[in-house]
Amino acid sequence: MALSFSALLPPESMVPVNMEERLQKILARAGIASRRTAEEYIKQGRVRIDGQIVTDMGIRVDPSRHRIDFDGRPIAAAEKKIYLLLNKPKGYVTTLRDPEGRPVVTSLLMGIAGRLFPVGRLDMDTEGALLLTNDGDLAQRILHPSYEVRKTYVAKVVGQPDQQKLDQLSQGIMLEGRRTWPAKLRVLARTKQDSTIEIIIHEGRKRQVRLMFAAIGHRVIDLKRTAYGNLQIGGLPSGKYRLLSREDLDLIFSKKKNSLQ
Repeated sequence: MALSFSALLPPESMVPVNMEERLQKILARAGIASRRTAEEYIKQGRVRIDGQIVTDMGIRVDPSRHRIDFDGRPIAAAEKKIYLLLNKPKGYVTTLRDPEGRPVVTSLLMGIAGRLFPVGRLDMDTEGALLLTNDGDLAQRILHPSYEVRKTYVAKVVGQPDQQKLDQLSQGIMLEGRRTWPAKLRVLARTKQDSTIEIIIHEGRKRQVRLMFAAIGHRVIDLKRTAYGNLQIGGLPSGKYRLLSREDLDLIFSKKKNSLQ
C-alpha cells in the first residue's frame, strides 16, 4: 500500500519546533508597517522585547515566548487582513501621525476598525490612489522594486515638452546619482501653457515624478496617481475609500499590458 508523504515524517513530538522569525517580519505580519518601515522603527528604538529596547536588524524572536512592544504597547496577534483603496485628496500627509499637526490620511478611514498603514506615500500636494492595509507582507511585495509593480500617474506640467525630452524620461535619467528605470509616457492633452501627460513607473523614490519632469525643465503643476498595476482609481470620489477583494489585489500584480504598453 502506498504511503502519503506525511506518513514518512517522524511523529510531531520528535520534530524540533523553531518559531523564531525576524523581528521586522513579525511586526509586518501584525500590521504595524511594511518590513522596510518596520526596520526603520527598530532602528529608532521604538520596539522592545521583554522590556528591552532592540535595534539589531538580524534579531530573531519567538512571539509565543517573548513579549514584543511597539511604542509601549504589546503587538497584537495576527488579525484579519484589511485592504482598501483611498482616493487621497491634496492637503493630507501619508503618515500615521504628524508632528506638525497636519491632517493624516488615516483620519479619512471612517468606520474602519484596526490599525492600517499606507503602502508607500503620496506627497501632501499629490492626490489619487493610495493603498492602505495591515498586511505588511503584501506591502513589501508592492514596494519592493523586484516585483516591478507599476504605478500610473497623470501629471500636468508647465509648457510643452517635446518628444526628445519625453524620450529621455522613457529611457531613464540620472536623479540624485542614480538612473531611473525606463518609464512609459503618453501625452493626453496640450495647451499653450501646459501639457497633461500619463506616466508609468515601477520605482517609488521620493517625489520621483516631480523630479523627473523638473530634470527636463517642465515643472509639475498637478499630480494624481490613477492606478497600481491594473487596479484603477476609477470614479472613486476624492476623500473616499473602498474595500478591496482578492480579485482587486490580483490586478495590482497583473502583468497584462495596459494602454501604454
